[in-house]
Amino acid sequence: MARHPSSRSASPAQRPAKKPKLSHLTSDDFKNGIFLAPMVRSGALPTRLFALKHGASLVWGPEMVDKAILHAERVADPVTGVISYNGKSRAMFTTHPIEKPYLIYQIGSSDPDLAVQAAKTVMNDVSGIDLNCGCPKPFSTHSGMGAALLTNPDVLCSILTALRREMPPEITVSAKIRLLPSREDTLKLVERIVNTGISALTVHCRTRNMRDREPAMVERLQEIVDFVEGMGRGIAVIENGDCTGWEDARRIRALTGAHSVMVARAAESNPSCFSSTPLQDVERTLVPSYIRLAEYLDNHWGLTKFCVNQFHGTHVDVRKADSKALRQALSTSKSYADSVLKEAISDDVSGKEEFDKIVKAIEARECGPRRLLLPAETVVPVVPPAPVSQDKSTHGEPAELDGVIVTPPGTQNPDPPSSNAPKIPVNDRLAYIPALVSGIDPATPTPGGDIGG
Repeated sequence: MARHPSSRSASPAQRPAKKPKLSHLTSDDFKNGIFLAPMVRSGALPTRLFALKHGASLVWGPEMVDKAILHAERVADPVTGVISYNGKSRAMFTTHPIEKPYLIYQIGSSDPDLAVQAAKTVMNDVSGIDLNCGCPKPFSTHSGMGAALLTNPDVLCSILTALRREMPPEITVSAKIRLLPSREDTLKLVERIVNTGISALTVHCRTRNMRDREPAMVERLQEIVDFVEGMGRGIAVIENGDCTGWEDARRIRALTGAHSVMVARAAESNPSCFSSTPLQDVERTLVPSYIRLAEYLDNHWGLTKFCVNQFHGTHVDVRKADSKALRQALSTSKSYADSVLKEAISDDVSGKEEFDKIVKAIEARECGPRRLLLPAETVVPVVPPAPVSQDKSTHGEPAELDGVIVTPPGTQNPDPPSSNAPKIPVNDRLAYIPALVSGIDPATPTPGGDIGG
């Protein structure tokens, strides 16, 4: 917008420094971070926004099978800005422009051409494309997707190569794998994957046949990190498995040498776990805010109800009876408008106000994703070059740490998507965003994630 002729410019000394804008992700943005993992149902839009509000560096959307998104209708709510990719009877994927700089879209695929078509369908609304190569669930592996790709590296690498070739340079391409039984086979696979040109590699530190109740084999990650760094491509290696939050991520980084850490089940229980001071008494501090936000964003009630039922945390002031009353109100409510639910959560704050708080928190970030640094690490300044301290970092020295990584008891993966997925709500406000308004010419249209997969 042109400056008004009568306006006065502040002198250089008076003008506050502009915050650098995050134009697009690079390999460095996958380093020194703590990320929200792709999760079926639990990784819904409201959860991702709360994760970003409380410090998640980047967020992964739930896995979407390539064919599922190809015939989706992209519509947007002109009031809230929510963008929905709708099938014939349900919303398959929803997002909002505020999360785009931090959003990675995960694809389930066993076909390079379909993967590219799916990626092109959503690329205007995301910052990166991730290939799921680790989901062990039958709905994924029976079609040659997910963990089935681990034993078919030719197909796996052909998909990543095609994605990198066909995606514009500002869209990152990454992969998420599991460990193979042997060290040698794992490193051979990692080498092939890194050579496809990806920006980051997430390693779920369990094998395909391991269940979540079995502790992640994080002791095997250090050799993978060293191997990838030895290839000299600057690729980030992200640890996934058994991280419980911000402070635990620092411990895991030091223990494994990983460049970043991805959190799944802990975030499903409390999306504020990305903060160094996660919320307590979630029935009071999180659940009401989450429900108000979800209603404002037209998140399907059934999906919201599922997510809220997963929330648990430390109780300080909330009595057991109060917690039980809220859970009971949630259980009996059939919609956001249910009077019992309204009474339980109160309406002292609107959903729009909850959303504005999240926007403010995200926009307050100085530049790009939040950094998870170990005590002796610093971010190298761009200019001017300064003398670098030769003090040895604690990065990758697990001998100085103690403690054992364990899987939280009583946890399990949610069920994969099915034909009973929630239908999209009736909303007359939904409309296409014209290119004249959005400033973006959408890609020509062609023709839902497992926790820790």
